[in-house]
Amino acid sequence: MVAAQQELILEVQTDPRWEGVTVPLLELVRLRLRNLVQHVDKSRRGIVYSNFEDEVGQGTGIDLPQVGSVDFSRFKRKARHFLLEHDENLTLQKLRRGLPLTQTDLTLLEALLLGAGIGDCAQLEQAVAVSSGLGRFIRSLGGLDRGSVAAAFSTFVSTGNPTADQIEFIELIVEHLTEKGAMDPRQLYESPFTDIAPSGPEQVFSLERTDQLIGVIEQLNLSAVA
Repeated sequence: MVAAQQELILEVQTDPRWEGVTVPLLELVRLRLRNLVQHVDKSRRGIVYSNFEDEVGQGTGIDLPQVGSVDFSRFKRKARHFLLEHDENLTLQKLRRGLPLTQTDLTLLEALLLGAGIGDCAQLEQAVAVSSGLGRFIRSLGGLDRGSVAAAFSTFVSTGNPTADQIEFIELIVEHLTEKGAMDPRQLYESPFTDIAPSGPEQVFSLERTDQLIGVIEQLNLSAVA
């Protein structure tokens, strides 16, 4: 288990690994190394002392969107039905096929929903807050075109000689993106992916290939954001 993660263990000890590091990247490292904690020699743990005072900033109020409200659920159903009926719309096609969107595209999508009376400005603002963007919200209702998702992974697959487990793993990713429209890379360390690779994608891919795989997923996620 340690040998399988040796490349990552050595990499996190270098300065370049920590340049521009983000919380999601740290979370992926945690997920990759969490199964190794059981092998840490407890007798070698040193005591760490700290001497500082906590500083608490001024509190601010934050309005949380009412995700579970009946009105918002009704709005989502109406929006999903409307979008399915207008699937031929060029901007919606860009979104479905994972093509990069512009701010103009998002403005057109907003006008499309408001003009059809699907929802009001408050509901659209709530949708943007819940899904971190209008494009992501709309894509979550209709998913991604399967052919476009498969094409996005075609280069990744063709650059190696994939095993049966690797092909099955990628198929699960394609299915998820086709249905949901986006994917948090942390889900690769959860079921159903752990049914194939219990300790994560590094069990079937090298560390470098895992990073490339996550890169394809993130590229598709970003295509819904202008």
